[in-house]
Amino acid sequence: MASKIARTGITRERGWLYFLDKKGNVSRAPMARGGGKASKAKPQVVAKVGVKREDGFLYFIDKDGDVAKTKMAKPGARRSARRGRKAAAPRKSARRARKPAARRATRRARR
Repeated sequence: MASKIARTGITRERGWLYFLDKKGNVSRAPMARGGGKASKAKPQVVAKVGVKREDGFLYFIDKDGDVAKTKMAKPGARRSARRGRKAAAPRKSARRARKPAARRATRRARR
């Protein structure tokens, strides 16, 4: 669940990417579409907010145009949950279990 940090009330326009810049302000940049030329336009500051970031949180502009944060998923959380259970050993087929000489003998017997 995300919590709102700052109320900015920005109305988004099509074709622009809205994000929180390094200084904690809301900025926007033209979106790149279709792999054409990269735009040389610099990001524009839309609202000066000055959000101080904390480690372990993801900051974004929500659908209301306000700055929000949510706790990041821990990397490897799924994997560590599975480690508690003992994994079943992979089954070997009967053919692979036999030695090569035994396999050759069965092939000769079939002929």
